[in-house]
Amino acid sequence: MSTPLKDYRNIGIAAHIDAGKTTVTERILFYTGISHKIGEVHEGEAIMDWMAQEQERGITITSAATTCFWKDYQINIIDTPGHVDFTIEVERSLRVLDGMIGVFSGVDGVQPQSETVWRQANRYKVPRIIFVNKLDRVGADLDKVVKDIRTKLGANVIPMQIQVGNAENFHGLIDILTRKMATFSGEKGSEVTWSDPPAEYKDKIEKLRTQIIEAACDFDSELEERYLDGKELSIQEVKKALRKGVINLKVVPAYGGTAFKNKGVQLLLDGVIDYLPSPLDVPPMEGIVPGTDKVENVSADINAPFYALAFKIVTDPFVGMLTYIRVYSGKLDAGSYVFDVRTGSKERVSRILKMHSNKREEIKTAHAGDICAVVGIKDVTTGDTLYGDKNKPLLLESITIPNPVISTSIEPNKKADYEKMVLSLKKMMQEDPSFQFTYDKEIGQTVIRGMGELHLEIIVDRLKREHKLDLTQGKLQVAYKETMKKPIEVEGKYIKQSGGRGQYGHVWIKIEPLGRGSDFEFINAIKGGAIPREFISGVEKGIKEALTSGVIAGFPVVDCKVTLFDGSYHDVDSSELAFKIAGSMAFKSGMNQASPVLLEPVMKVVVETPEENMGDVMGDLNSRRGRISGMENDGTKQEITAEVPLGEMFGYATDLRSMTKGRASYSMEFECYREVPKNVQDAIAEKK
Repeated sequence: MSTPLKDYRNIGIAAHIDAGKTTVTERILFYTGISHKIGEVHEGEAIMDWMAQEQERGITITSAATTCFWKDYQINIIDTPGHVDFTIEVERSLRVLDGMIGVFSGVDGVQPQSETVWRQANRYKVPRIIFVNKLDRVGADLDKVVKDIRTKLGANVIPMQIQVGNAENFHGLIDILTRKMATFSGEKGSEVTWSDPPAEYKDKIEKLRTQIIEAACDFDSELEERYLDGKELSIQEVKKALRKGVINLKVVPAYGGTAFKNKGVQLLLDGVIDYLPSPLDVPPMEGIVPGTDKVENVSADINAPFYALAFKIVTDPFVGMLTYIRVYSGKLDAGSYVFDVRTGSKERVSRILKMHSNKREEIKTAHAGDICAVVGIKDVTTGDTLYGDKNKPLLLESITIPNPVISTSIEPNKKADYEKMVLSLKKMMQEDPSFQFTYDKEIGQTVIRGMGELHLEIIVDRLKREHKLDLTQGKLQVAYKETMKKPIEVEGKYIKQSGGRGQYGHVWIKIEPLGRGSDFEFINAIKGGAIPREFISGVEKGIKEALTSGVIAGFPVVDCKVTLFDGSYHDVDSSELAFKIAGSMAFKSGMNQASPVLLEPVMKVVVETPEENMGDVMGDLNSRRGRISGMENDGTKQEITAEVPLGEMFGYATDLRSMTKGRASYSMEFECYREVPKNVQDAIAEKK
């Protein structure tokens, strides 16, 4: 192993769409010598945006991994998408990373998707540092963004730098700890020159330097004592103490610059080395012994048994199926075998690849701390735990997969292409678990479901381009759900007598509503053998089948608890099938009596609009059944936050453009499921 584990940094770059994540990554690759030419996003040449759809739209769709070296440290980077439709890519990347760079626009500060990413990083307890980008733009202000992050995200942000000059006059960064100013020259800003800062910054430097030192003292009592005694602290001591605070999620250092104008990225890389953790610094991953509640630690040790998490699956046209893994402990050799906890299957890893976006470099061994891709594993899904010793299975924490909120029907224009289409959809579903597809018998078409319009647009585009399918797409549909409002006890009886052996199944069930997002719970409360144990699974299967199509408009039923508490059976005529039908009949009958309601996905919509268009924008949101939840004025524009049903948001981009002459913009993300008003429910049911 060439790089010691303490010199590894597994980091992600995440932010709101258009804050400049990919541009930052491109500069990192250039300065670390991985690429010799900087690829620009707006020219469709960014190395990390390798898909045709990414290059055309100038956005990141799929998270891409790469490895680079800075001052003898190995940095494994994952560049993630900023668009909310591809939130699964951020989710699964954060799950396997040790640290994160949060990129914020120097002009816009905290934007809706940066809040979402921040919450995801909080959930996975990922230490982070901040890069305030685009400081060369009019209105960009490092101090203002730091304040914004403190207020809106509740983060203890500590600026490590001061910007020198504003807008096009932005030309340098003062390192507060060393009291020196960096300016950037040479090809693509690759030469960093250090000098004394202008005299007018002296007071600000000392004030902020005191803040940094006091923050560092919070994490080292010995340092605090010496500081209070008036002794001088070395820069290395301050950095070491501050690093503890970053790793414990108590403090977030902030850096600034402009990636596009090649200023500040090298200093950000120094910050990654100084403050973000190595695999040895983060708490050990916990694994559960399958079938028990016993928890064991998985330590980042090369000599320990092999454990890894499969966090992404990609179909590569040259090598077949690639499984991206994060190795948590032990080592993996090419040609060796691994086991999958979920399936129990034994799989041979034929090759191990170090990925550089969509290019591959073959390696012989992967160690603890590595992020790489393996070839040869066939039956694997996102979130599976892979392990090396057959007798020591452990289940690592999986990945949260969001539910789709929008759907559309697709069908091939040639009947002969149907099987090819299904095969392609299965591959895509394996790659992206937030995408689903089913065959709807009622309309006789294949229905695809995703996280938003753009998500489905990309899926259909890929089916046409990569899989060479000629398709027709139906209208976009909202993924409604059904539930009930009151509890009910109901009987289900299925008796069929026809010469010979008959069918007999008889159940009593109680149906109760659960809180939003609870999905479904089945309780077996049979006492005294009223229904034999072998038939109870049949009742559960029947109810689960009935859940797929509700009584209002045939949408899936969620957020309910079903308790099987009584029933009867016949010695000869009872069977699992009879009880399955009885369970299904009881549930459908009960749903009709339990005040069924329709639920719709509600989106958090944030609109940025000029002041003079504010009235029109708010009026339009209200007409879409929107609830305004907040307004904020930053002097140049008004930011309106609202909760709007997804069904009312189709075509909003065009309407907003014409309403504001193209001057407003908006972003949208899933908020929750909420009950549909009675008049709207009746209209949807009638349409169905």
